[in-house]
Amino acid sequence: MKVYNIVIVDDEELHIETLMRQLSGYDGVRVVGRAGTAKIGQKVILAQRPDLLFLDVELPGTNGLKLLNELRDQITWPMQVVFYTAYEKYLLEALRASAFDYLLKPFEPNDLRLVMTRFFEHCQKEQASGSFRNALSKLLPSDSTFMVATISGFCIVRQEQIGFFTYENDRRLWKVHLNDRSHLYLRRKTVAKDVLSYSFSFLQVSQTEIINIGYLAMIRDRQCIFYPPFDDVTNISISRKYILELQERLSLI
Repeated sequence: MKVYNIVIVDDEELHIETLMRQLSGYDGVRVVGRAGTAKIGQKVILAQRPDLLFLDVELPGTNGLKLLNELRDQITWPMQVVFYTAYEKYLLEALRASAFDYLLKPFEPNDLRLVMTRFFEHCQKEQASGSFRNALSKLLPSDSTFMVATISGFCIVRQEQIGFFTYENDRRLWKVHLNDRSHLYLRRKTVAKDVLSYSFSFLQVSQTEIINIGYLAMIRDRQCIFYPPFDDVTNISISRKYILELQERLSLI
């Protein structure tokens, strides 16, 4: 049975102890590190390379959002982040920073149970598609991080977070579909050419749809079939206009 490592970064010892006690009731996880400051937290995270990080938003002299942003380029392994905070005002900002989930203090056992259930389900899906991705990862461009201009401001997004883009004619906006099932709207006047410039892995398949070929599992009757978490998306088809470009792209791979 695979054991997932957890690190907790929180400046309140009582909250760390409470969370550790609750986590001890779950099979398949172990707390391998803890820290009360951002400086120590950075060292623990990089040393332990946890699968799951519980990160307090309010830390002495800084906050968890800044800590995570400073570590962004150094986190080269799949790590999920749960923001752990007593302040709901940080929730939206945390989600924009690509948190896997959040937990409000004080939490009830069922609150943590929901977070952990989601984490285990996510890991199972990743394992199911992992063999193919490992084989393909050497051929596809490496994951990159870039800044996209949305209708509400600029947002830092990792390539692996994006499944596909769709253009909504009624709003005249490109919509970004993320792997946590949330979405972003790109700013007005963004055109398909702008979207394609973000990454070589983004490929236009119709006038209103652009996919991340890193999630493309197969093509059946010109319909795109995706790997989890986009395996339930069944309405993206390749138009005749773009089928040749797709064939040329896949031939390169």
